[in-house]
Amino acid sequence: MPSFDVVSEIEVQEVRNAVDQATRELGTRFDFRGVDAGFDFEGEEILVWAEEEFQVHQLTDVLKEKLAKRKVDVGALDAQALEASGKQKRVKFRLRQGIDRDVSRQITKLVKDSRFKVQAQVQGDKVRVTAKKRDDLQTVMSSLRDADIDIPLQFNNFRD
Repeated sequence: MPSFDVVSEIEVQEVRNAVDQATRELGTRFDFRGVDAGFDFEGEEILVWAEEEFQVHQLTDVLKEKLAKRKVDVGALDAQALEASGKQKRVKFRLRQGIDRDVSRQITKLVKDSRFKVQAQVQGDKVRVTAKKRDDLQTVMSSLRDADIDIPLQFNNFRD
């Protein structure tokens, strides 16, 4: 029986490359000369800091642009509150990976409500969808792409 897995994964190396590109662009920008600002990537977090709040927002836009160019979904960034300490303002972005329990329930409900002969089962941090026909799986994929789910979804492990 044909099947595929619905996952939410990020290529960490692409994120690292995007942060490096954003850091290089920061070094060439005239409006950031002499400003203590930058990016830091550690583990599952990206730290953006600058002297003023509007500069943090500008750096965030640069980071999102670089991530989009490297085909990393910007929806995977979970922005934390803006922190101020001394002269520095900073924002942490956590990388969201995996499908949690609530989202997996939402996905299985969407699949079951699609009125096709498909089954969905939760397997850890992914959801496996199986059907008798390949066309049904493709329509489920398109309906999941159109659905209002707050995390980026990828479809892998497609078996015919």
